[in-house]
Amino acid sequence: MLFTKVHGLGNDFVLVNKNEEKNLPGDLAGLAIKVCHRNFGVGADGLVLIEPGKEADIAMQIINSDGSEAEMCGNAIRCVAKFAYEQGLVRKTKMAVETGAGIMVPELVMENGAVIAVRVDMGTPYLEREQIPMAGPAGQVINEPLAVDNDVFNITAVSMGNPHCVIFVPDVAAVPLEHWGTRVETHPAFTRKTNVEFVQVLNEKEVRMRVWERGAGPTLACGTGACATAVAAVLNGYTGRTVRVHLYAGALDIEWATDNHVYMTGPAEQVFTGNYPIG
Repeated sequence: MLFTKVHGLGNDFVLVNKNEEKNLPGDLAGLAIKVCHRNFGVGADGLVLIEPGKEADIAMQIINSDGSEAEMCGNAIRCVAKFAYEQGLVRKTKMAVETGAGIMVPELVMENGAVIAVRVDMGTPYLEREQIPMAGPAGQVINEPLAVDNDVFNITAVSMGNPHCVIFVPDVAAVPLEHWGTRVETHPAFTRKTNVEFVQVLNEKEVRMRVWERGAGPTLACGTGACATAVAAVLNGYTGRTVRVHLYAGALDIEWATDNHVYMTGPAEQVFTGNYPIG
């Protein structure tokens, strides 16, 4: 299987063009688990499969490192857009991409003919409890207490086509992510589990975020998580509608615009190409 290893701020993926690989196994979940293993495979947070879209320029499917499928991933879609353009699969700098969360529109930021960043229209955030989805009475979940084991977190829930639980803390570096991430992800209040973001507000324009991704565990970055974090920061009155979200390996610029769409701008990088044995 010919693949390209890519990453967006360290959130890394094994990217496969299905048009080039006609004999992929039927068990894609099993393939993702094997290829994403960091000791016995290529190593990645997820397997991303791309092919021509039915209603858009291109379509992408994201399978997490545990074999579960993700509706959407902001870092992956930036990598897909750059790859599709540079490989000649899509010959325009603004394209439509089919995802499990609907059609998204990334636009390449060019400088001297090279792609230096990708700006993605991530669509509108979903804020009602049933849209997250989350158990409980109707309404929005903003700074609401959630009991986890013997502790209580104040959470804000946002869906960017996938569920996010945003928790504001004084110091993200002090959060035992491995301990709390899995407990919040699988909390019974979240009927389809959830991504978890711990966020420290730096000032009215900047925050720092650590993420536990549903189906992948701790990752270095999460694009939809950064978008959800920016929305949550606005809803709680911590920042304005343009927010720089600092992650382990860099930052994403997020704007919750007046049209109610969330726009994300950040880098995408190719690491290497190779062949993975699947027979």
